[in-house]
Amino acid sequence: MLYDDLGSGKLSKSLKNELKAAGVELYPVNKITFRLFANRVNYRDHRKIIIVDGREVFSGGINVSQKYVNDKPDKLFWRDTHLYIKGTGAFYYQFLFLSNWLFSTKKIPEIDASYFNYSDFDGDQIIQVAASGPDIKPAIMMSTVSAIYSATKRVFITTPYFIPVESVLQAIKQVSLSGVDVRLLVPAKGDSMIVNAAAYSYYEELLESGVKIYFYEKGFVHAKTIVVDDDLSIVGTANMDVRSQELNFEVNTMVYDKIITEKLAASYFEDLKQSKEIFLKDWKARPKLKSFFEHLARLFSPLL
Repeated sequence: MLYDDLGSGKLSKSLKNELKAAGVELYPVNKITFRLFANRVNYRDHRKIIIVDGREVFSGGINVSQKYVNDKPDKLFWRDTHLYIKGTGAFYYQFLFLSNWLFSTKKIPEIDASYFNYSDFDGDQIIQVAASGPDIKPAIMMSTVSAIYSATKRVFITTPYFIPVESVLQAIKQVSLSGVDVRLLVPAKGDSMIVNAAAYSYYEELLESGVKIYFYEKGFVHAKTIVVDDDLSIVGTANMDVRSQELNFEVNTMVYDKIITEKLAASYFEDLKQSKEIFLKDWKARPKLKSFFEHLARLFSPLL
């Protein structure tokens, strides 16, 4: 088991010892020696991957935390999306995990050829895996731009944090201006005032380009998904922000399948029932001081 040392700062020593006592090999990625002086500008391991026997994979937006379990009515509701993958598609996730394992532990894991035997597990859907990190090219950013530009009908985006790199922002605006139905679903209330402010600074130009923006009000939407037309959907760990697309270790799955895409589109419309649409006239009527603060926050967006 690998965990991000900064993101898992509240992981107690007693729980670590309990896991190790049960036989779990537990290591942090990018271990932080002096947490008090840890810089937020770092290379976070933001991937959420579970691999079983090298053949089955769970990957998407869900963190391993009790916080995200909707088990009590008085808790904040978390809306997320994960994929279950079985077959040859598991290979690249395993490669990513083993690469980070070698980087973090300096140890070669004791696994045999059975972890790479997929002959009996081929499925019908085609998937493509895009991974990014400080050690590889920004495949997630490039694949996101490519997917958006390929749209002729619709692009439905769900993300908890929207501070896009310039190429992604321009792709969204351009396809919307060309007549594609582009929609953006974000939390009505985020978990950071400054991050929210930076995101808000982009909304006016998006609305002017014809993008429809919705605030999810049922709880906190943490899913990272994109639906493109009728046969391409993307589910991953990467937020639509600078940190995810240029700094963090991330992984997105592109699924080329009409049934999966339609399921995600149907789920999107269900989420819109719990959301409030933003309109350009109302957005432009907000206080000027608020708008100024939002654009000031945008200047620091690469650091958020």
